[in-house]
Amino acid sequence: MLVLVLLWSSVGPTVTELQKSPCFVDDLVAALHDATGKDGELVNSSSTLFGMCKDSDNSSLSVLLELSEGIRRNSRRGVEVLDPAAVLISVEDDETIMATFDLPQSPFFKLKPVLVLAFESPLPDGEMDVTFYSTSLRPNTQSACISGGTMYILLKGKPSEGNVEQKWQVSLQAKSPNMKQNLKDVLIGGNTGSSIRMIPLLLFSVETGSDRRSSESVASFQTSSASFLCELRRFLDAVLPQQRTEPPLLPLGSLQSLPPLALGLSTSEALLAEIINSSAPTIFSFASWSSCFPVRPGQLALSPALLEELGQRLEKNEQQIKELIRQEAIPPRSSEKLERLRELSAFQRQEPAAEGESQYCAFLLLKALQTVTHAYNIQGKLRATRAGPSTRGPICGLGSLTVSLEQLLLGPQSANLNNCRGSCAFPLSNGNNHAVLLNYHIERGNVNERGPCCVPLTYDPLEVIDWNDEGSFLSIKPDMIAKECGCR
Repeated sequence: MLVLVLLWSSVGPTVTELQKSPCFVDDLVAALHDATGKDGELVNSSSTLFGMCKDSDNSSLSVLLELSEGIRRNSRRGVEVLDPAAVLISVEDDETIMATFDLPQSPFFKLKPVLVLAFESPLPDGEMDVTFYSTSLRPNTQSACISGGTMYILLKGKPSEGNVEQKWQVSLQAKSPNMKQNLKDVLIGGNTGSSIRMIPLLLFSVETGSDRRSSESVASFQTSSASFLCELRRFLDAVLPQQRTEPPLLPLGSLQSLPPLALGLSTSEALLAEIINSSAPTIFSFASWSSCFPVRPGQLALSPALLEELGQRLEKNEQQIKELIRQEAIPPRSSEKLERLRELSAFQRQEPAAEGESQYCAFLLLKALQTVTHAYNIQGKLRATRAGPSTRGPICGLGSLTVSLEQLLLGPQSANLNNCRGSCAFPLSNGNNHAVLLNYHIERGNVNERGPCCVPLTYDPLEVIDWNDEGSFLSIKPDMIAKECGCR
């Protein structure tokens, strides 16, 4: 089966913007994989995600089920990509938009093609029924229902004979006259056509072992390392506590940091042991990237003793994640993502030192799981502080302070730095002798002195793993996350 993902542009040939989102194709494959459960039934949210209409024919539904089944059957392997040559959008009249796709020659057009219109981000709220017509589609007329949660539209195409270049012309119309302008806004940014909404990509899904695979015209869309990192980002997005409001933006470059340390085969055993045993949260950042993502696979060479320590800590943190799933603190399907991460890392405690890439992925997975468990442990402490008995207002204690982190590819996209809030009136909370005497002095009428303040006493660092053209590096930003509060 062939899947086409195409960018819409109002002005002739387009340049691929895959670099903007290196996980784009992997996210699409994951969405198709997750569209059905292990029983083969469609997941409720998938109808909205893929623009399914409840009262339309079953062509889109059958395509989605077939794609999902094939991707699950092949364990997400057998997926290839190719960029389209050009895309042109024109407004034919007040009602019709015409999309013309110049498609390069490929032997895969003999298969059953599916045109996937993929949005870079979820569409605005609202609902809109759209009709698509083309002689390259089968049936020629198909429908989609676009709403706030729609990110992909599936259209069943017609197979063609011959390895030649092709031109597909697809007309689009909003079924409701009131939605004509909305359709222009969604597809081409309104009347000016200035806003690009989708990414151009030809994605081929071929049965593993098929003789139709071509090494001449098609390149593998992701390495195992890249797939691991993309899955890691989706896992973090799914399991970390969600913010109700958009927190203020914090540029990581503005923070004091210890000198960055390279992560690789030459990294010292002492440093790796310290990082593995640290429970500090980790940010996974990409300062720069290219169309090949990541630039190079990371590798580690752990001693047998440290390899065993890594395995034990992985197992411990996995059990904590499973307990959070049991408590329904995080979604149940997160267990599938966790299992997928273990599969992609291919980690074995007794593996030889030569298997450095597997050790590297297992190391990243451990730091991600430690970040998740740290977030929920802090959340539990904050709830306990708020629930504590108090007859004189809030006493000095730990509170939440979340900031958004800029220019991150993997995540987390935000960090809870915590802060100390509350009263330092007598009796003091976690005060030292100086704070006690200062408070006593003020209560005797010396009002010009500064009273004891609720401040952080201890901190956790924030660890940042960053990828660039030279490899991956660890930066430690000390005294970052308030851990304990007291009156000083």
